[in-house]
Amino acid sequence: MQNNSVYITFNAAAVAAAYIMLGLSLWLAPINLATKGYWAMGILLLTASLVNLVKFRMDQHIADETVNRIEKAKNEKILSEYVSKD
Repeated sequence: MQNNSVYITFNAAAVAAAYIMLGLSLWLAPINLATKGYWAMGILLLTASLVNLVKFRMDQHIADETVNRIEKAKNEKILSEYVSKD
């Protein structure tokens, strides 16, 4: 559990640093404000899409694990019933 919290903290810091650097480069870019806003919207929408993708993949993985556990329990029950019949 400790390794996960260190890993999560490191990744959160890396994402925060990336957003700070991206924001700074966007702020200092020699373009007009409308273009900066358009780029910022793209960054925010990309972030939302990535969060949704990760959540979908995680939910799919949990669902697959649940199905596997149910099938394993079902197979164990069938085997135990077969063995106990003898």
